[in-house]
Amino acid sequence: MSDPNLSFDPPPLFERLRGALLEDLTAVGDVTSQALVHENKTAAGDFVAKSEGVICGIKLLPLIFQMAEQLVSSEAAGRAWDVDDAQAAAAEGKISWDEAMKLREKSERREISVQLLKKDADRVKRGDVVAVVSGNARSILAGERVSLNLLSHLSGIATQTARLVGLIAHTKAKLLDTRKTMPLWRDLQKYAVSCGGALNHRKGLYDQILIKDNHLALWNASDPAAAVRAAHARYPNLKIEVEVVDMAGLKQVLENSQPEMILLDNFTVAQLSEAVQMCDIFFKNETRAHVRPLLEASGGITEINLEQVAASGVDRVSCGSLTHSVLPMDFSLELRRDD
Repeated sequence: MSDPNLSFDPPPLFERLRGALLEDLTAVGDVTSQALVHENKTAAGDFVAKSEGVICGIKLLPLIFQMAEQLVSSEAAGRAWDVDDAQAAAAEGKISWDEAMKLREKSERREISVQLLKKDADRVKRGDVVAVVSGNARSILAGERVSLNLLSHLSGIATQTARLVGLIAHTKAKLLDTRKTMPLWRDLQKYAVSCGGALNHRKGLYDQILIKDNHLALWNASDPAAAVRAAHARYPNLKIEVEVVDMAGLKQVLENSQPEMILLDNFTVAQLSEAVQMCDIFFKNETRAHVRPLLEASGGITEINLEQVAASGVDRVSCGSLTHSVLPMDFSLELRRDD
């Protein structure tokens, strides 16, 4: 599978990854590495898949380790206290300044290097080496857990998504995610869904109108078609989806409004089939020139009933479990000394 053409939003992503590293390091740094790993020590390590699946998040590794190196080498986090102590000793006349400067030169980090052997959306087997990192050992250790956590979680989403997409590949239905994502990491989780072969639903509350039961309750009307018309008048250039909970609501929307999508909330498989048939009949006899809306099944979708739901004839199936109930894919970082 090719790498999906889906970009990140760089500044927020940089800030979040840096924050994730600082959650580990704070202003103190990796005290275990400071105690046991020499500041000049270099190492290399393999990222190894411990199970089969679809990989996602590998393109983040170079950025994570570059940030880790910067934090370890230029801030209090993990910095070379022994070199600073040497300069302090030189200032006190305990060693010469020449000796202190030689220590400073020796302490300069080699640029950290990450070689990616796989691409996001690639399928990997147990034992596959997916990336190799080399450079300053303290920097590698500083970035180890953040990189493994993200790689494991995102690959878990991509793997589960690919499995579910495979279950309905023989139907016309497309699998979509939802907004049931981890706050502040939605872009990466939705990227993982796309790596698994499913489609992304709306990004947030700002890019598409989705009229649900609570909107109708606050609007003080049980008229979804009127809500569609009102929303279209306010935002004529945005796609509109409206939720219906029964066949009467579907009929009312079809006859009195023109949404791009209709969400069939918690319909049984039999009701979904009936809804598809109603839509077929309506548009067979419809003389007005407007586009048939896509029918989306949502609510209570599980791996057990997914295939039946998709086979009902709906166009889309949205499933929150793609992101909120996922098992991580197992990876390890296996380090070796350079010398």
